[in-house]
Amino acid sequence: MTQVKTGDTVSIHYTGTLSDGSTFDSSAGRAPLEFTVGAGQIIPGLDQAIPGMAVGDTKTVQVPADQAYGQRDPNAQQAVPRADIPADIPLEPGTQLQMQTPSGQVVPVMVAEVTETEVTLDANHPLAGKDLTFDVELVEIKAA
Repeated sequence: MTQVKTGDTVSIHYTGTLSDGSTFDSSAGRAPLEFTVGAGQIIPGLDQAIPGMAVGDTKTVQVPADQAYGQRDPNAQQAVPRADIPADIPLEPGTQLQMQTPSGQVVPVMVAEVTETEVTLDANHPLAGKDLTFDVELVEIKAA
């Protein structure tokens, strides 16, 4: 039976859960996720778990935060004067926004906190600092 090796393009179905059991993402009801193994297209901890699998295999993969989206970086939070944000921008905590850096790069941020004078924006990935679990089923292998 053919097994996945680095460089192969594979398709997987997956469900990703947090340590409390809540699902943060799943391919259920969608097309399987397709990627090239070892090409850095998905988080490292999941990418490294795929070689050796065969079509139809299932596995549960525990991915520590350092092999997923990294640890939270306190320097990725920035307080901005509320007056500097246009009035039509929603500022509810948890709202996803986009900021532009002085060099023109667009960075996704989340509203972390709002006071009368400041809005704290967080550029950490929403899953930063979290250990993840993936239930994976290998659907297809396209050999390199």
